[in-house]
Amino acid sequence: MSLSLFQQEDSYQPLAAAMRPQTLDDFAGQDHIISPGKPLYEAVSSGIAHSMILWGPPGTGKTTLARIIASACDAHLESLSAVLSGVKEIREAIERAKQERDMRGRRTILFVDEVHRFNKSQQDAFLPHIEEGTVTFIGATTENPSFELNNALLSRARVYVLKSLTDEALLEILDSALKDENKGLGKLKIVLSKQQKALIARAADGDARRVLNLVEVAQDLFEEDTQGRRILSEDSLAQLLQGNSKRFDKGGDSFYEQISVLHKAVRGSAPDGALYWLCRMLDGGCDPLYIARRVVRMASEDIGNADPRGLQLALNAWDVQQRLGSPEGELAIAQALVYLACAPKSNAVYTAFNQAMAEVKATPAYDVPLHMRNAPTDLMKGLDYGKEYRYAHDEPGAYAAGENYFPEELKDSHYYFPTERGLEDKIREKLEYFRSLDEASEDKRYS
Repeated sequence: MSLSLFQQEDSYQPLAAAMRPQTLDDFAGQDHIISPGKPLYEAVSSGIAHSMILWGPPGTGKTTLARIIASACDAHLESLSAVLSGVKEIREAIERAKQERDMRGRRTILFVDEVHRFNKSQQDAFLPHIEEGTVTFIGATTENPSFELNNALLSRARVYVLKSLTDEALLEILDSALKDENKGLGKLKIVLSKQQKALIARAADGDARRVLNLVEVAQDLFEEDTQGRRILSEDSLAQLLQGNSKRFDKGGDSFYEQISVLHKAVRGSAPDGALYWLCRMLDGGCDPLYIARRVVRMASEDIGNADPRGLQLALNAWDVQQRLGSPEGELAIAQALVYLACAPKSNAVYTAFNQAMAEVKATPAYDVPLHMRNAPTDLMKGLDYGKEYRYAHDEPGAYAAGENYFPEELKDSHYYFPTERGLEDKIREKLEYFRSLDEASEDKRYS
């Protein structure tokens, strides 16, 4: 039976697992938390561990860091995956931790991967054992702990943020794997050019596991030259990187961060930034219809009546995406985004709506004023429904100066204050004129 390029006769380990660092000094990246002088580095180097949450994207070293900490502190390591485990597995791990403490006098580090997938009761199950010192808890998560973890658990652990690895750190990891003859690929005489390495590192998108996996899955693409070296042609490299997409977790932190910055770019009149984040989201597999729906929101929230055409263009783009799909729909969405980014901005309607809603929620359900009620029956007319209502079209300029359309208790309330930008400047002038008529009407009434 023939062996894979990266397999050995005794046992097989994925390259990413085989190259996993064993000490903090071998760890690539995350200098902001584990370089000499940093609290975590000094604590672990001293053999002291505390409960913590490691929060960061995939492939940034959360699991590796937990293993290094356990080894450096000479602690027993219990590992659980929230995807595969439940309360039963938690109890069994805690029981083994107690045995380690009672029989060997050894501390236990309980590492829980994807801890955010545990529900509230499962997360609560750790609390007494952390407080009693039965375990030192290390949780790993790709999601924001503030939203996904119980406050009680967060209060007992320090949160460390791991960042996506830089291209420099990824190149360091890649070079190490290519040179290492024991755990890596050093014996295979693989030769990659500087440019090829850079392209592979960039394609890994900050993920150490991905950069090693890309080299590993390329095993059938390497060709042997006359000197016995294994090289990768440009066509083979293109084949390896084909279809590679940037990190984008639908529904996760990355998703909401990107749609948020896309919205902020439009609000900030930055069409180039808006196009970049649009393409990032599409490249990551985001549903274009979701983006189209959010573009409609942007048109109402941030452009509003400063340029009402923005809302229509956003709706048109949504319609094109539904009717034609990609790529025509995506181009229409891009057109709408660029228009909105360049349009005059106003959040006056958005602010007015929020203020009106807040007032409605904070005040009683006042009755409609009698003079504003319809009176389709004689009984209603007899009760003075609609009495003294002024039909605006019969008034000078089609405006009933001094008329009140609010419940009497909220008379003279104002929510909408147009800006001086775009069409809203004209709206502002008109409303100011109407209010001057209202004031004149009030003066006549009391003169």
